[in-house]
Parts: sequence; structure tokens; C-alpha cells
Amino acid sequence: MAVIYGYARCSLSEEKGGQDIKRQTKELEAAGAEIIIEEREHGDKDKEKLNALLAHMEGGSSLVVTEVSRLARSTKMLCDIIDIIKAKHLRLVILGSVTIDCRNGEMDPMSQAFLQMAGIFSELELSMIRARVRSGLANARSKGKKLGRPVIKKEDIPPTFIKHYPAYMSGQMNVSELARVCELSRPTIYKYIQLMSI
Repeated sequence: MAVIYGYARCSLSEEKGGQDIKRQTKELEAAGAEIIIEEREHGDKDKEKLNALLAHMEGGSSLVVTEVSRLARSTKMLCDIIDIIKAKHLRLVILGSVTIDCRNGEMDPMSQAFLQMAGIFSELELSMIRARVRSGLANARSKGKKLGRPVIKKEDIPPTFIKHYPAYMSGQMNVSELARVCELSRPTIYKYIQLMSI
């Protein structure tokens, strides 16, 4: 059965990406998307939900996105998606840009070239973002700012851990139980155990 799917993607951060993904879903709904898949993943990473959606879509269905960069941040990724669109006889709609209709098994060469060019610009945009981030980090370091997570010292260990640590050491509690009673993650518990042994 032919269905119009919408795909919305933004960064991993709920705070930074929340408004953006809502904007995308509104535009996708306005464009007629019947089912909208939302994903929080970086643009250059493998997108689990997008891959599952493409695998699930049946011939004659449509995939609608707001921009090329929502699908892929590299030309190779975009070309792989185009191959799937062609092989499965789907239609890809990039709002305000281009529609690639392969429901009859063929693709207009001009549309394919246009989409690949858009992929190149998307890849360029990602490279520029990375360069700005590297420059910003270098600038912060040159001003003496410490980057990354702060170093944890023994005196930073919370009292709840100190209270239950002897029970762990005596074998009355395992790491999972210690993490649960302290309301901390297992990796944090391991860090604190390591600090206590120094």
C-alpha cells in the first residue's frame, strides 16, 4: 500500500533540537505526510530509524523531508539513498527543492544530478561547521580555558557512595546494587571505586 512518510532529523540534544524537529514535523504534516518518523542523530552518522524506514517502505510510497541535509551529510550516503529509492520504486520529495519520482522505475538524470549537487553542498556545510568548532576550541585553549569534563578528585565523591562503599568492599553489595542505592550510573561507580583505591 502506497503511504506518504515524513522523516525529520535533528541533533542529539533535546534542548537544541527540540524546536527544530517540531518545525520539521509541522512542514511535513502540511506537505501531506501520513506517518512521520523522528530521529535524533548527527547528520554524518548512520541513521537507524531512516534505514529501517527505507527497508519497510513499499513500492509506490513517498518519502518527504524538509532538506537534503536531513537525509545525509555526505554525497556517498545520499547516493546510497537514491539507489534505494530507484530500486524500490519510491518517490523522494525534498520540500521547496526537488522531487525524484521513481515509482515507474526510472529517474530523470537532471533530478539525480541536482540531488547529488545538493549532497555535495550539504557535505561542504558539515565540513565548515567542523572547522568552526575546531577553531573555537583552539581559541578557547589559547585563552587558558579548560575543556572537557572536570577531573574528579576523592573529595568530590558524594557522601551516599562513601556511606555504602564499605558494604561493597565486604561483598554485601555488588556494583549494580551500589549504583542503585547511590542513584548513580555504573560507569560513575567504577570511577569512584578506582579513586577510593588510590
